[in-house]
Amino acid sequence: MQKNRVAIPMRKIVYVFLLFAFILGGCSDYQKLLKSNDNPLKYKKAVEYYNAEEYVKAATLFEELLPIYRGTSKAETISYYISYCSYGSGDYISAGYFFRNFLKTFPDSPYSEESLYMSAYCYYLESPKPRLDQTSTKDAIDAFQLYINRYPNSTRIPKCNDYIDEMQDKLVLKSFLSARNYYDREHFPAAIVSLQNGLKDYPGSSYREDLMFMLLESRYELALLSVEDKKRERYNLAKEEYFSFVDEFPESKYRKRAEKMIEGIEAYLSKFNTNI
Repeated sequence: MQKNRVAIPMRKIVYVFLLFAFILGGCSDYQKLLKSNDNPLKYKKAVEYYNAEEYVKAATLFEELLPIYRGTSKAETISYYISYCSYGSGDYISAGYFFRNFLKTFPDSPYSEESLYMSAYCYYLESPKPRLDQTSTKDAIDAFQLYINRYPNSTRIPKCNDYIDEMQDKLVLKSFLSARNYYDREHFPAAIVSLQNGLKDYPGSSYREDLMFMLLESRYELALLSVEDKKRERYNLAKEEYFSFVDEFPESKYRKRAEKMIEGIEAYLSKFNTNI
C-alpha cells in the first residue's frame, strides 16, 4: 500500500536552501577572517561584530589582535572592547576580571574611571541571594567605595551609594536569616551573637527594628530556658534589651509582644526586690 506523501512547496525548499547557504557563507567568511593576516581588517570587523552585539565573534578577534598590538595605543582600545564583550555576553565574572586587569595595565587611561565603576558593577551583578555566600557582595561594596573615594565628584556617586545600601541590607538580611535559623532551632546564644554583629556592622540598616526585636526575643527566651543560677543575670540583660528597643522604636509593630516579655521579666525579677 502506497503511503501518502506530504508535498513541500518548491518556494519553501528554495528558501531553506538559501538560508542554509547564507549561514554557511557567513561562517566561511568568519573562518577566513580568523585565518587572515590582515589585522586592520580584523580590527574593523571586530568593531562591526561588537556594534551588532555579536560579542563572541568580536571577542575572539579582539583577543587575537591584542598580543599583536601590545605596546601600541590600540592595545588600550582593544582591551576596553574585550571587557565589554564579556559584559555584553552576560559573563560578569570574566567582565569584572577584564575591567580590573584594564585598570592595572592602563591606570592613566581615559577609560579608567568607567572601568573601575564597571568592575564594581560586575561584582554587584554577581551578588547572589542572601542565603548564599556573599563574597561578591562584599567585594562590590569595597569596589564601589573605592570608586567613591577616587572620584568624589562623579555623577555616578548617588547610584553607587544606592548600590552600597542595597548590598549592605542584603548582608544584614543574611545575618537576620542566620539568626532566625539559630532562633528556630533554639540556639539562642548563637542567635544573639549573629544579631549583635548585624546591628554593629550595619547600624543604619532598614532591618534594624526586626533585628533589635529578635535580639530582645532571643535574650528573653534564653533567660526563660536557663538553669536557675543564670536566670537573674539573663533576665536583666533581656530587660536592658527591652528598654533599648522601645526607646528606639516606641511605635513598633512588635510593641505588644515586647510588653508581654517585659511583664514576664519583671515578674521573675520582682522576687529579688525585697526590702532589707
